[in-house]
Amino acid sequence: MARASHVRVLIAAAALALAAGLLAASPAVARTSPGLLPEVALADLPPEAREVNAQIRNGGPFRYDRDGVVFGNYEKILPAKARGYYHEYTVPTPGVKNRGARRIICGGPPKRPDTCWYTSDHYRSFREIRE
Repeated sequence: MARASHVRVLIAAAALALAAGLLAASPAVARTSPGLLPEVALADLPPEAREVNAQIRNGGPFRYDRDGVVFGNYEKILPAKARGYYHEYTVPTPGVKNRGARRIICGGPPKRPDTCWYTSDHYRSFREIRE
């Protein structure tokens, strides 16, 4: 009897935390509804991202060896597509010696992508780039 009471208290606490917004719901929304990802204007991105976007459109040259590799979409935040549809590109972060967390992910042909997304937090969230 005490165990069942404990479980009910835990369930009630989780429900209250969710209702209070303490448990993030937005990643789940993005995962189940990729068409609802937020947008960002290209002009509002950091200058490094605008530069990488131009390099993508011109077919390079790229700064990092991994630029242009297939992005697996393992997080399942972007729309589901066949393997090889998405490619990733590093957006340099000033003051960071490694590749950092910023990326542009593009879907479609590498030089003429259908659409691109920006992430500043290494694939935890994406914003569709509007040009």
